[in-house]
Amino acid sequence: MGNSWCGRTKKEKESDNLLSPLLEQKKEKTEKKNPEEENYLKVMQTIVKEGDVINDRTGVGTHSKINQHFLFSLEDHQFPLLTTKKVHLKSVFNELQWFLNGETDAAVLSARGTHIWDQNSDRKTLDKLGFEKRKEGDCGPIYGFQWRHFGAEYPLSKNNKNQGVDQIQQIIQQIKNDPLSRRIILSAWNPFQLRQMVLPPCHVMAQFLVRNDHLHCILTMRSGDMFLGIPFNIASYALLTILICNLTQKKPGSLSINIGDAHVYKNHLEAVAKQCQRTPKACPKLFLKTKKEGKEERKDPNEFVWTDLDLQNYDPEPLIRAPMAV
Repeated sequence: MGNSWCGRTKKEKESDNLLSPLLEQKKEKTEKKNPEEENYLKVMQTIVKEGDVINDRTGVGTHSKINQHFLFSLEDHQFPLLTTKKVHLKSVFNELQWFLNGETDAAVLSARGTHIWDQNSDRKTLDKLGFEKRKEGDCGPIYGFQWRHFGAEYPLSKNNKNQGVDQIQQIIQQIKNDPLSRRIILSAWNPFQLRQMVLPPCHVMAQFLVRNDHLHCILTMRSGDMFLGIPFNIASYALLTILICNLTQKKPGSLSINIGDAHVYKNHLEAVAKQCQRTPKACPKLFLKTKKEGKEERKDPNEFVWTDLDLQNYDPEPLIRAPMAV
């Protein structure tokens, strides 16, 4: 379903006026230890103040601006995990490994303590989407399926798991063998299977480019939930880039994110105001174990385990909760 635009109502303008003082309470003369996160907060404030008011698919409503851009350095082990609210890195890792394993059953992810796909695949939602015969938790051919089995029929045949195009391994081989290629692309957007998915991909394409032995990731998103989703997306694609660097002997370069529709949900406004009063701290650092202990070198990013990650100097402000729009 498409979004429909409408002008601001008097009530919505009054809401903006109430929020503005909160958003402007941040001290202007503090030292900017993390300009990349400062920019993220600034964009959220601009979306709330100046964005179009949209009656969106979820019925919650959003403040929205088109064509927003972010850039994060990954050099010198910098890792763009937001500091103005705690972002749970283990949940980011769990979801990324779920994708990298080609998994689409939210129950598998939930069993690992990460429940971010539960609401998109519970019985009520599946029935609403017309998937009455699908078991609870089955998200359809979403990210992991497209990353590992692009072009295959869903679900995979039980007798043959090696179906479709394994884009992750294709990317690794391209970086190793043809690093200056402009065709190192990871695509999650498969028009043929969109109607089988509980949610069409928001992060639709990532392009990897090598310059001066550094690997850069350019992520394209059709839609971005600025408060809940984007912090996860930033950390996830930064981590994916770092894992691929480890397998291809490249150095992490940067993560660039382009968002078509960047929005703040109306029921996130108070949470956004609270976060924007906080001052970003220095970016943490992430280190990886370079090899498996006592085993052969890794050949795939899904071989990394949680204990391979060493996050240092992460001292975030407390978590801010907000409801997810489904």
